[in-house]
Amino acid sequence: MSKIINKKIPKKFIVILIMLFYFGQSFVSIVNGDSLSLKNIFQYDNEKLMLSFESDAYTLYAPTYSEITYLIDMEGNITHNWNSNYIQGLAVYLLQDGKLIRNCLPGVNPRFIGGGITGRIEKHDWYGDLVWEFEYFTEDNCLHHDYEVLPNGNILMIAWEYKSGEEAVAAGRDPDKLNLDQLWPDHVIEIEPIEPVGGNIVWEWHVWDHLIQDYDSSKDNYGVVGNHPELIDINYIGGVYVGRDWLHTNSIDYNEEFDQIILSAHNFNEIWVIDHSTTTEEAAGHSGGNSGKGGDILYRWGNPQAYRAGDESDKQLFDQHDATWIEPGFPGEGNILVFNNGKNRPDIDYSSVDEIVPPVDSFGNYYLEEGSAYGPDEPIWVYIAENPIDFYSPIISGAQRLPDGNTLICDGDSGFFFEVTPEKEIVWEYINPYPNQVFNHVFKVNRYQSDYKGLEILINAPLKPNKPDGPNKGRKGIEYTYISSTIDPQGDQIYYLFDWGDGTDSGLIGPINSSEEVQASHIWSKIGNYNIKVKAIDINDFESLWSDSLSVSIPRTKQSSSKDILLGWLNEYFLNSFKMFRNFLNFITLGKK
Repeated sequence: MSKIINKKIPKKFIVILIMLFYFGQSFVSIVNGDSLSLKNIFQYDNEKLMLSFESDAYTLYAPTYSEITYLIDMEGNITHNWNSNYIQGLAVYLLQDGKLIRNCLPGVNPRFIGGGITGRIEKHDWYGDLVWEFEYFTEDNCLHHDYEVLPNGNILMIAWEYKSGEEAVAAGRDPDKLNLDQLWPDHVIEIEPIEPVGGNIVWEWHVWDHLIQDYDSSKDNYGVVGNHPELIDINYIGGVYVGRDWLHTNSIDYNEEFDQIILSAHNFNEIWVIDHSTTTEEAAGHSGGNSGKGGDILYRWGNPQAYRAGDESDKQLFDQHDATWIEPGFPGEGNILVFNNGKNRPDIDYSSVDEIVPPVDSFGNYYLEEGSAYGPDEPIWVYIAENPIDFYSPIISGAQRLPDGNTLICDGDSGFFFEVTPEKEIVWEYINPYPNQVFNHVFKVNRYQSDYKGLEILINAPLKPNKPDGPNKGRKGIEYTYISSTIDPQGDQIYYLFDWGDGTDSGLIGPINSSEEVQASHIWSKIGNYNIKVKAIDINDFESLWSDSLSVSIPRTKQSSSKDILLGWLNEYFLNSFKMFRNFLNFITLGKK
C-alpha cells in the first residue's frame, strides 16, 4: 500500500535541494563566462513584429525557486501574479476560464529525489484563491516535470514509479546498470479532477508494459531490439551516468486531431508518440486504439541508436525539452517543435530550437521503412545563435510557435526569454529578475494573445481599486467615511463593495463613472483592529481584485461625549464635501499621526 507523505518540510531546505540539482549543471556555464549579464533587460521592437495584435499579448511564467507565477505584458510590466505555498512551479498554464494551473513541490519525498520533481498540481482562480489541488507523491509514485490539460478538462501527468532491483532484473535489466538497486520508469496518468481536492485516474500508460531486451534470454521481454522500434530497450543508457531516473521524461503534449500524446524522453535523446485513444487495458498491450498498436510507440525521433537503427553519428537530439505539436492555424501546424538543449553534441555544446515534419498521414499513421530509422533526415527549421555558443541552456527550457509565425524561446538556465522571426531575427527579449538575478531559472514560458478567453478578466475588469483613504483610528459607535476609486479599461460604470473587516460590507454602491471617487461610511460597534478593503464590479459583471487593506484601530475608550457626537455629525455631513476639512477633522479627532 502506497503511503502518502504529509510531513511538513521547511521551505529553505527544499530550495537548497533543488539548487543542488540545477546549480551543479549550470555552474560550468557561469565560471566560463557564458551566462548572460545579471542585469535585468527588456527590449521590444514593435516595428519588427509581423502582426499588430502581437504587441498586445502576455507571457506567463513561474521562476523555479519562487512561489509566485507572473503574467507580463510586452513591455515587461507585471500585469498579474498568483501566489502559492510551494516552490518548483515548473509548468504553468492559463486556462480558458481564467484559472491558473501550476505544478509544484509539496515537500521532500524519501524515495524520489531528482531533477524536475513536483508531486502536486493546483489550480488558482484569477483572484488567487486555491480552487483545486491534487497530489501524487508517495513512496511508489511521484509526479515530475510536466502535464497537459485535455480539451475535456482532464489532465495528463508524467510520473515516476518505483521498481526494485529484483523487479528490474526480472524484466531483463542488466544488474550492472542499476543504481542503488532500483529503477524509476515513467508512466502517464490521466486525472479527472474533483474539486476542491483530488481526482480519479481514468486512464494510464506505463513504459514498463512496452519493454524489450536482448541481454538475458531467461528473463522477461527478451527479443531482437532492432526488430521492435515500437518497444523500449530496458538496457539502453543514453549517457555516461546510469541513474535511477532512467528515462527522465520531461514534457508531454496532446494532439486532438489524432488523439495522440508526445513525450520527450530526455535520457534517450528522443521524442515518442503514443496512442491515447486506447483503454487502459489496451494501453498496457500491443493492440487496440485508433492505431491498432495499443500502447506501443507509434513514432520516435532524435536518436535511432536507441532502437538499433543507427549509431552515435545519427543522433539529432541532445538532452532535449518541451516537444510540442504546433497548434492548428499557426504557421507549421502539425509539425513538432522541440528545444534541443545541445549538451554533449559531437563538436561544441550549444542549444537550438528545431522544427521537424513528422512522416504522418491524415489518419495519424507514421511511415517507417523497414530496417531504417524514422524520418525526417533533418529539421525543416532551426534557430541557433549567430555565434552558436552564445545560446546554450544545458537544462530545462522550451519554445512556442506563435500565431504570426514567430517563435518564443525560453533559455531556462539563464531565465532569458526572447522572440524570433522565421528569419531568426530577435524582436523581443526579457530576463527574469525573480526571485533574484542569480537563481532565476524558468522551466518554460507561454504566450497568450489578448483575445484569449482566459484573459477576459484582465482585459475587461476594473483595475485594482486604490487603497481606502480615511481614518486609521477611531472610536466605537462613531461613523467614519472612506473613499476609493479605480478605472475601468472599457470606460464602463462601476459598482463598489467595501469590506469593513468585521463580517459586514457596504453592499454594492453605484453605478459610478470610471475614475470617479466613491465614498462609503461605517460604524464599528466593537473595539478591535479591522482591515478594510474595496473591490469594483463593472456593469458587465467583470470584477477587480481587492484593493490593498487599510488597518483601522478602534481602541477601548471612555463613553462618548457630546463632543464625540458632534464630531461624528460633522464627519457625516461635511467630510465628503471638503477634503481639507476632512483631514483637519481627522487630526483633531485622533491626534497627530
